[in-house]
Amino acid sequence: MSSIGNTLKKAINVPELRKRIFYTLLIIIIYRVGAHIPVPGINRVAFTNLINSFGQLGQMMDIISGGALASVSIFSLGVQPYITASIIIQLLTVAIPSLESLAQQGETGRKKIQKITRYTAVGLAAVMSFSFWFATRSASVSNLPMWLNAILVISTFTAGTMIVTWLGESINGNGVGNGVSIIIFTGIIAKIPDMLRALWYTVRAWDVNNNWGPIVATVLLLVFIVAALALLSFVIFVQLAERRIPVQYSKRVVGRKQYGGQSSYLPIKVNQSGVMPVIFASAIASLPSLLVSLFWHNSNNGVVNFFRTFGANPLYYVIMALLILMFTFFYSLISFNPIEISNNLQKNGGYIPGIRPGRPTSEFIQNTSNRLNWFDALFLIIVTLLPTLIGTITNTSAIWMGGTSIIIIVGVCVELQNQLESEMTMKSYKGFLK
Repeated sequence: MSSIGNTLKKAINVPELRKRIFYTLLIIIIYRVGAHIPVPGINRVAFTNLINSFGQLGQMMDIISGGALASVSIFSLGVQPYITASIIIQLLTVAIPSLESLAQQGETGRKKIQKITRYTAVGLAAVMSFSFWFATRSASVSNLPMWLNAILVISTFTAGTMIVTWLGESINGNGVGNGVSIIIFTGIIAKIPDMLRALWYTVRAWDVNNNWGPIVATVLLLVFIVAALALLSFVIFVQLAERRIPVQYSKRVVGRKQYGGQSSYLPIKVNQSGVMPVIFASAIASLPSLLVSLFWHNSNNGVVNFFRTFGANPLYYVIMALLILMFTFFYSLISFNPIEISNNLQKNGGYIPGIRPGRPTSEFIQNTSNRLNWFDALFLIIVTLLPTLIGTITNTSAIWMGGTSIIIIVGVCVELQNQLESEMTMKSYKGFLK
C-alpha cells in the first residue's frame, strides 16, 4: 500500500495527472454527497427493515453502495444495475453471434455494446426500483396517490442509478482508474468505520454474555485485526503474482542491422478475473432469496422461509463455491485468448523454448492458464467464503464481507497504481522526445 502512496506523490507532480486526480476526487465527493440525499415518498424504516430481511445479500448491497441503500438515498442502487447489465451482456456476447461480431469490431463495436449495456441498466434499475416500491408501498409516507407515488419513487431510484453510472464513466474519460471500480471502492471505504464499530460492539456483547473481562475481549479484537492484516497480505501477494513463461526471439538481419535474439517472458496473472467471479456468483446464488424477500417478505410459508434464510444454509456455500469455480473459468475464456497471443509471438519471431510455434504454443499457454485458474478459483473461494462462514457462525455481520471487500480494495489500488505508472512513463517519453 505504501507503493501506491509513492506513485500518487509522483503523479501529483505531473500537471496533467494532477488535474485528472483532482477531477476523480471531485466526482467521489459528488457521489458521497448524493449518497445522503433521501428519496421522497418512501418510508425509511420500512425500507431499512426490507434490506435487513435480505440477510447477507442486503448487507453486501449496502456495503457496495457505501451505506446509500440503508439510508434510502437517491444513489441507493449505485452501480449494481450497471454491473448486472454488464454481466448479462458479457454472457450474451458469447451466445449471440451479432453481439460477438460487435465485440470484434474494435472501438466502434465496444461503444455500441456499451450503449446496449446502458439501456439494459436503465431497464434493470427500473425493475429493481419497482420491486423496492412494491415491497414498501403499504408504508408510504407520501400524501400523493399511490400511482403517482410509484412514479416518483421509481423514477428517482432509476435516475440516481444513471447519474452514478455517468459519474463512473466520467472518471473513465477525464479521471484516473476504472470509474465503476472507483465508485464501489469509495462505497466500501465509507463503510469501514461502521464495520469496525459493529465488530467492536459484537466483541463487547460476547464479553457481557460470557463474563470474559476486558482483557479477553481486547485479545479477541486483536486476533480479528491480525487475521484481517494476514488476509490483506495474502490477497496482495496473489493479486501481484504472475506466471512468467520464458520467450526467446529469433535473430533477424535487416540490411546491415541485426534484430531479435533477446530473451523475454510472457506474464500471466494468477488472479486474472479479479473479483468478478465472486460478484457473478453472489448475484445468482442470492437471487432466490432476493425475490422471496421482495415479494413474499411477510409470508411464513416453509418454502419461502427456506429461501429467505438460504444464506445460512450449508448448501449455499457449496453452490457459491461451484459458481465461483465456473465463473473463474468463464471469465478467463472471454478475456484471455491464447490463440491470439500465440499468433502475435509467431509474427514477432518469438517462441517458447521447447514448444513448437502455432497450435502447440497456444495449447501450452491455454493449459498454463487453466492451471492458474484452478488456483485462482480456490483462492477466491477461501477468501470469500471463509469470512462468510465465520461471520455466520459468530453472527458477526462485520466479518462476513471482509474477504470480498479486501479483494475489491486491493484490486482497485493495484489497477490505479498500474495506470498511474504507465501514464507517467508515457509523459517521460514525451518529455524526452521534446
